[in-house]
Amino acid sequence: MDFSDLGLSPEVLKAVEESGYRTPTPIQEKAIPYVLMGRDILGCAQTGTGKTASFTLPMIDILASGRARARMPRSLILEPTRELAAQVSENFERYGKFNRLSMALLIGGSSFVDQEKALDRGVDVLIATPGRLLDLFERGKVLLADVKVLVIDEADRMLDMGFIPDVERIVGLLPKIRQTLFFSATMPPEIRKLADAFLMNPKEISVSPPASTAETVTQAMVRVGPKDKRKALRALLRQDEIRSALIFCNRKRDVDLVNRSLKRHGFDVDCLHGDMVQSKRMETLDGFKNGVVKLLVCSDVAARGLDISDVSHVFNFDVPTHAEDYVHRIGRTGRAGRSGKAFTLVTPEENRSLAAIKRLIGKPIPEIELDGMEAAVVTTEPESEARGGAASDKSRGRRRSAKPSSARGRKSAEVPAAEATASEAAAPKARGAKGTRSKAASDDDVTSTPFGKDTPAFLLRPVKFAAG
Repeated sequence: MDFSDLGLSPEVLKAVEESGYRTPTPIQEKAIPYVLMGRDILGCAQTGTGKTASFTLPMIDILASGRARARMPRSLILEPTRELAAQVSENFERYGKFNRLSMALLIGGSSFVDQEKALDRGVDVLIATPGRLLDLFERGKVLLADVKVLVIDEADRMLDMGFIPDVERIVGLLPKIRQTLFFSATMPPEIRKLADAFLMNPKEISVSPPASTAETVTQAMVRVGPKDKRKALRALLRQDEIRSALIFCNRKRDVDLVNRSLKRHGFDVDCLHGDMVQSKRMETLDGFKNGVVKLLVCSDVAARGLDISDVSHVFNFDVPTHAEDYVHRIGRTGRAGRSGKAFTLVTPEENRSLAAIKRLIGKPIPEIELDGMEAAVVTTEPESEARGGAASDKSRGRRRSAKPSSARGRKSAEVPAAEATASEAAAPKARGAKGTRSKAASDDDVTSTPFGKDTPAFLLRPVKFAAG
């Protein structure tokens, strides 16, 4: 099947062809015909499946006839983050260039005046984050009584970010008779309940098991002590040819600290998180997309939905607290059939989160070892960890803990305070000293040697690199 079999107009097909696409993805193939029919859609598809085009393409045709009135948009697309909203607007510009549709983007960090002017002219497509949309509604700058198509994108992310009350309020302001397209990467009970409230006799579409990892991504994990995380990250960054890579941290403050640490060691790196002003966020993201910056340290604001092509590697500096976020993080690589690699650094304190991830994805994550790194725990995972038992974690911690040697204690004291992340500063000293360190390995000459029958082929070779 190709796009011409889906019922799209010649104008949209021409734009798709000029963008270099020939064959629709499974979510596009299944969703587009039903959207064109006017059906409500409940779509469950993991990140990187082409979900955005599955609603932008048919919406262009649906809105091709008719004219918007001042301050009364004809369609509304709700996105959880500014970056996702901007990306959707780029899709409409790309695929709608042969149609005369007007569009407005309402996101925080941008001028109210410019957004109000766009609304005053009338827009066919309104793309917004919930907070900014409600701000403008309360100012009387936008009316929602003429919305005929509503899209709620990344619904589970909306839930994670606490936007559901705002979404419910917005939906309450819309006409009862409308077409609603509801998309989510996962379908927890809260999201299912929300979909039941918003949708009318929807067509349910699921193109892959919820929260499954792409087969094109080769995964691996490294067990380290808390004070060895930055050294292990630098080792991984030096051991393979990296075109571009995302490095994820759980906390925004750690994003800045890891970014500064990598810059001190000569890496081409920048950072992205939610506390940055919008202009800087867009500038940083554009620099990464265009290859100006090779490495991007980020929080989960960049984890979902962002279509950044040709990311060769993803590094989890922290194990994500929510297992679903692991899938979305590593989904930034291995997109559109390309191969990708994902590495996760794991400290003893993160064992429970790791166990939850393994249960969710339904398979083990191959483990590799970096010589010279302090062994945090034994590399063979106890059965009790796979079950995620809290009691077993504690008892294992008691069995494996060891008193640090004076030499290692002196070395830990020499770590510059400015380079220690917040998570390392909070780690108990006894836990940070678990395991033993090879006396033959020096800090300036670290060798990485994978092991185990499940180790990915690209790691089955010793590599020398400087710890820096």
